[in-house]
Amino acid sequence: MVRTNNIKNLIDKGVQIVAPESVEIGGDVDPDCISGDNVVIHAGCRIFGKSTLILPGTCLGAEAPVTVVDCQIGPNVDLKGGFFKEAVFLEGASAGSGAHVREGTILEEEASIAHTVGLKQTILFPFVTLGSLINFCDCLMAGGTDRKNHSEVGSSYIHFNFTPNQDKATASLIGDVPRGVMLKQAPIFLGGQGGLVGPCRLEYGTVIAAGTVNRKDELRPSRLIFGGGGRNGNVPFTAGHYHSIKRILTNNIIYIANLAALGQWYEQVRSLFVSNNFPRMLLEGLQDKLQMAVDERIVRLSELVHKLLEQETEGEENSLESSSVQKEHDNWLPELESFLRETRNRVGENALRDRFQEIICEKIDQDSNQYLQVITGLSSEDSELGTRWLQGIANKVTDGAFQIIPLFNAQP
Repeated sequence: MVRTNNIKNLIDKGVQIVAPESVEIGGDVDPDCISGDNVVIHAGCRIFGKSTLILPGTCLGAEAPVTVVDCQIGPNVDLKGGFFKEAVFLEGASAGSGAHVREGTILEEEASIAHTVGLKQTILFPFVTLGSLINFCDCLMAGGTDRKNHSEVGSSYIHFNFTPNQDKATASLIGDVPRGVMLKQAPIFLGGQGGLVGPCRLEYGTVIAAGTVNRKDELRPSRLIFGGGGRNGNVPFTAGHYHSIKRILTNNIIYIANLAALGQWYEQVRSLFVSNNFPRMLLEGLQDKLQMAVDERIVRLSELVHKLLEQETEGEENSLESSSVQKEHDNWLPELESFLRETRNRVGENALRDRFQEIICEKIDQDSNQYLQVITGLSSEDSELGTRWLQGIANKVTDGAFQIIPLFNAQP
């Protein structure tokens, strides 16, 4: 049901609805959650969802109609056209027309995507920029310091997040959380008409040349990766055979561990910036989408492990890995799932957290309550303190998970 008087109420409070007869506002939308301050809704837009939030300065549909479903949209966000569901957009984020942005996606401050970009379970840290014609689901990308020095993905890029064995334990960590949130790292560049095969990890400063499909982790800083198309070939293939099992499990666990660190960043640091421009409902939206991401990764990892337990793996090394995964699986897999679901409760070392919070509060009182200004204004020493706190959280998660999985404890 559409609450027809919602449009009139929004117009009365100051929302600029360019063609009211073409706009649809769902009956579950709370008009009080849509600001009347310089918000523009263009023709053909549709807004649904009881958790939808739209803050001042937002513009919807400047290039093409926009559909919004249960999104939390911060101030001065520009969604030019497309479909947006269960996603969060922080101040100054933007999306070009033809966007398809789905559940579990977060665009932090001034992150942007150009036209015709598909995202799902994607987290982009401040300033990260994606070009056009991109599919970039199941990624977390950080790096860069400001709008002129940011991580970027070139046009026509793909994150390959579905395998021939039909699993999606493929999330890629491009940068990391403990250092990335401090906004002091070198940017990462993924060149256009290329791809990244998940699950993959890339260090800050990595550059992947245009046209390159990268299949390997690069954990050394400031490396250039280049290569043409894959070699021609025709070899036997049997579905269900897995290679590099330990690497796949490692990258999945490390990804979840970084999400745990990000959860504490939102809970312990972002919460200090709650204000009119960053209301609690927007913070809760971040926390909700992050929990979606954690839940998704645990489900996908569990599905993969179930397949590993049921199917054989080729090669001597992989046979050893497979047998280690299968060992006592009836006990360790439920234990691992339970352990990972408790990641949001891991707060890290209290002394480091408390000291870092004190530093942030001092900055807020003395300088500004603007998140970007405070974080970018931290000294290297202060940022390092916060990084050590967050990295401690990630390490606890990875160490605990590795202790549960037999493969990581198998005797050589």
